[in-house]
Amino acid sequence: MTNETKKSNSRIELITGDPKKAIRKLSFPMMLIMLLIVSYNIVDSIWVAGLGADALAALGFISPIFMVIIGLGQGLGAGATSLIARCIGAKDKDRANNAGLHAILITGILSIVLPVVLLIFLKDILIAMGASNVLYLATEYGQIVFIGSFALLFNLVGSSILRAEGDMKRATYAIAISSILNMVIAPIFIYTLHMGIGGAAIATVLSSSIAAIAIFYWILVKKDTYLSLKVKNFHFSPAIIKDILSVTLPASVEQFIMSVLTIFINAMLVIAAGTTAVAVYTAGWRIVSMGIIPALGIETAVLTVAGVAYGAKNYKNLEISCNYSIKLGVLISLALAVLTYIFAPNIAWLFTYSSNSGNIAPMIVEFLRIFCVFFIAIPFGLASTAVFQAAGKGTTSLLLVVIRDLILSLIVAYILGLVFHLGAVGIYWGIIIGVILGSAISYLYFRLFLKGLKKENVENANLIQFEKGERINN
Repeated sequence: MTNETKKSNSRIELITGDPKKAIRKLSFPMMLIMLLIVSYNIVDSIWVAGLGADALAALGFISPIFMVIIGLGQGLGAGATSLIARCIGAKDKDRANNAGLHAILITGILSIVLPVVLLIFLKDILIAMGASNVLYLATEYGQIVFIGSFALLFNLVGSSILRAEGDMKRATYAIAISSILNMVIAPIFIYTLHMGIGGAAIATVLSSSIAAIAIFYWILVKKDTYLSLKVKNFHFSPAIIKDILSVTLPASVEQFIMSVLTIFINAMLVIAAGTTAVAVYTAGWRIVSMGIIPALGIETAVLTVAGVAYGAKNYKNLEISCNYSIKLGVLISLALAVLTYIFAPNIAWLFTYSSNSGNIAPMIVEFLRIFCVFFIAIPFGLASTAVFQAAGKGTTSLLLVVIRDLILSLIVAYILGLVFHLGAVGIYWGIIIGVILGSAISYLYFRLFLKGLKKENVENANLIQFEKGERINN
């Protein structure tokens, strides 16, 4: 047995063994990956902030559109991870191989179609979002990152294939190289080469392409993964495409919902406090994105571990996966919330170091201290919806996200911010209250789902026992 085979087998033993150990082993590297990705975005915001509030607001208007691409990539990654993990749990390696190859095929198609559609309608979308005052800046940034979105899509899906078999190390390496490179070259393109916001976009695409090349080499050239992603193992299967898309489409729509939520939140902020409030929200949300990294990292680990447990019909491990991930997520998020509250003024300085943006510092501090509550609430909802994705119940996960983010958060934010005239602060608290209520609903529905699975398992066991008894009597 080769050294690489031993490594791949040990990864499979990890995700099929103790769920608590697997979640810890998988989630902490994933937290590092997400920290690097968010740092990647924050660095863009920090460097762009030096160009003024208009440039930062332009970045804010592009963000929800860019989230559509991220959403499709993450959704496809979730669909691939879910199916591959379930196949590994069911000990069906051939189908797992084919699932990975189908995911790559779908990624290639999306990499061509999606940028074309977005570029055609970019200006119209931005104008509809209220970005007329910063249209040129937003268009310049958006056109570049959308053209280079193929690299981001392949990163997301390739990393998901590696994570599905428990290989977190190499996914971490690729993202680390990409993020560090972006931090170094972004100011060079923006300021040294005098390319402004377009330079930030070029740096993002270039650094993302490096990670894509590394992942492409590992899974398609070096071929030392547990999965054997060779052309000879590809057998076109509508059933596999349907299975992947049954999670991909709802998961992607979940990200699209976040984009829609951001668009409406931006619109409400413009009405309540002007475009400056959008700049505050854009900068503040970048920090919030870091604060929820533990919950997101754990959610990604649950997707693999719960998928394996569901495929093996080990519902005890499925329950442990969800409950343990919530406990771990809340403990880490609580510590981060306290640190964020204490150091909010220092964090705000990163986005207000220039004379062009110094006036928004107190508003960013206020935003960060309010959203500390958000950190603690989100693990309940994320862990619960991850279980449904792992089980291939993408539509259920989508419904729970719609209730949490699009219905509850948006409605409460509107009522507090505009109806009760509480302004930007009311909108912030509306988002948080909506997330608390929605996360509680998600967890309660998970408990009902688990109860149904256990009941079905007992009934099947009784039926098998009965049939054995009948055969013996006959």
